[in-house]
Amino acid sequence: AGALGGSGANKGEMGIFHNGMLSIYLNPSFFGGDDATFDEAQAYVDWIRASQPVDDGAAVLDIAHDTRPEAIPGDFTGVALVRIAFPNCSDGRGFTLARHVRAKGYGGRMRATGPLIADQYAMARRSGFDEVEIPDELAARQPADQWAFRSDWQNLDYQARLKSHA
Repeated sequence: AGALGGSGANKGEMGIFHNGMLSIYLNPSFFGGDDATFDEAQAYVDWIRASQPVDDGAAVLDIAHDTRPEAIPGDFTGVALVRIAFPNCSDGRGFTLARHVRAKGYGGRMRATGPLIADQYAMARRSGFDEVEIPDELAARQPADQWAFRSDWQNLDYQARLKSHA
């Protein structure tokens, strides 16, 4: 980025410093002090490192929960994995985004990331997700058997139940 990012930083004619990069400054006192801030940053780094790898050189497209559907790209060439972030279990925008990604023709692996609960697994699958990645502390409270119970997602929706009684 910066001088090579096309922002004009290398032209020297700008009156203000401008390098085309985004910087975010955090005051650790708002997050419980230096140690708590470091712990949270380390937890995030550990979470990224623990993510299931994709093939070398393959692209991963990360989509934030507040992305507008029209901002989703239409070309997924070379994308091996789409990850859609959920900030909490009560924010369902990720399900809508997943449907839009699939509607735009993406046929590869798609992962929901964040604090989803096992009861949402059926919705995640119906929306187009192939997998769900949850934080370790949530996995401890909702072990694999709870997710496995909901893995028969095609038969757990109300339409399937109505059809079985018809």
